[in-house]
Amino acid sequence: MAEPPSQDAAQMRLVAVVIAVAMVLWLAVQWAGAQYGWAGRWAYLADLAAIGAFVWSLLVTWRIWRRRNG
Repeated sequence: MAEPPSQDAAQMRLVAVVIAVAMVLWLAVQWAGAQYGWAGRWAYLADLAAIGAFVWSLLVTWRIWRRRNG
């Protein structure tokens, strides 16, 4: 069952916000870690969180694309 285009647009806006926030937070953690000499494990944790956000965004975008073209 296809969702209305307005709901797809709302989900795409959410995807855009998640990508932007994940990128900004990832950059901030990388910068702060370098400035304050944090352990490398915190950088890896930030990397994993960013990857998780990007994978979630990719999956949601793929589902919307499939719904529209399927």
